[in-house]
Amino acid sequence: MGSAVSPAWPMSYLTTFGPRADPVTGLTWGLIVLSLAVILIVTILVVAGAAVRRLRAASAGEALPVGGSAGGWSWIWIGLALTLIALVAALAWTIAVMAAVGSPPARPALTLEITGHQWWWEARYLGAAPGQTFVTANEIHIPVGRPILIRLTGADVIHSFWIPALAGKTDTIPGRTNLTWLQADHAGTYRGQCTEYCGLQHAHMAAFVVADPPADFEAWREGQLQLAAPATGPAASGEELFVERCGACHTVRGVAAGGVAGPDLTHLMSRATLAAGTVPNTVSGLEGWIANPQALKPGARMPPSNLSGPELGQLAAYLETLK
Repeated sequence: MGSAVSPAWPMSYLTTFGPRADPVTGLTWGLIVLSLAVILIVTILVVAGAAVRRLRAASAGEALPVGGSAGGWSWIWIGLALTLIALVAALAWTIAVMAAVGSPPARPALTLEITGHQWWWEARYLGAAPGQTFVTANEIHIPVGRPILIRLTGADVIHSFWIPALAGKTDTIPGRTNLTWLQADHAGTYRGQCTEYCGLQHAHMAAFVVADPPADFEAWREGQLQLAAPATGPAASGEELFVERCGACHTVRGVAAGGVAGPDLTHLMSRATLAAGTVPNTVSGLEGWIANPQALKPGARMPPSNLSGPELGQLAAYLETLK
């Protein structure tokens, strides 16, 4: 089973780790500093103006009349000039950043088709031949230091795919394909989230991008291409239960289960979580999710299994073999 997902910077867009996000982060910090500088300058001028007027009134022994004073227009023109310079600089910087992140710096190393469902992410890895294509869910592996092209679409309603440490937000819209790309320059796990309200479990629609060293990624991909091994021993009964009770919605390549309504489970136990980050992928988490998913994720498309205790154990034993 995969290790627990614990990204170092969960959902932070102010610290980034790739060329798709780094220029935007620099622009963000620059605009924050500019805004704070404007606030500071305006505050100092207002406070200084009020203090000078109070001192003049005190020295004159009476309140000064309200009205214009000599040199007032010069401050207005200075302010307008500085504002224009700051706005033009911010505009030029923004345009430069948009050009820098508009397309990957090199030919993408791989193309993914990611589909937003209520409430999980389907990831299809496209290969050069049909036998090199496979599907996984929610936990997306990519090689470190290589740009990845992503084609996004929605299966039901509009979702929004966002991995803040690696890339900005892009909507997944039913009937339309949107393109984005990302690249991770450091190995690690980066948490993402749907950011377009999409229904009851919108908040429980996480995605995880796992950036592996290239050799580790290739080993992971080779493993994902393998079919599920035939179940033996106690798990064999669980395989029969799976095909009968779960095969209409889920796929396990290598057995007679080819449903597409739910995630592909061929290598389920290589993932760290279940239900798009809702439940840790442990034995107890797996059994609890199978027994009553509505208790853990109300509104999820997966109905209660209504299995007996022994049946639940047999099914869980089979699923634990899917590594």
